[in-house]
Amino acid sequence: MNNRVFCILAALLALAGCATDPAPTEQLRLTEQALVQARAVGATELLVDMQLAEQKFALAQKNMPEQDYKRARLLAEQAELDARLAEAQVLTSKSQEQLTALNARITRLRKQLGDLQ
Repeated sequence: MNNRVFCILAALLALAGCATDPAPTEQLRLTEQALVQARAVGATELLVDMQLAEQKFALAQKNMPEQDYKRARLLAEQAELDARLAEAQVLTSKSQEQLTALNARITRLRKQLGDLQ
């Protein structure tokens, strides 16, 4: 009976040892793509979220050779979200600037129309 229990426990431990996280290569690719897109719209390291994204991505890459895949995946996911947030902030800011310029033009046109009457 003891041998049977021991064999079952040994098998369970062996299975648990095989259940390691796979390398998050696809997540790292997605994160790098998000960083490139954020930079393309003008997100720089001046934005806190872009700084965080760059730092977390660097840490994720550092964890790869150490085979700490779970931590690498988590950091890469966080970096992707930070980069996307930085991109959204830049795009929102640019949209706000365009809206302000359009409102100024509308005000100027209304004034011109008022002067004509």
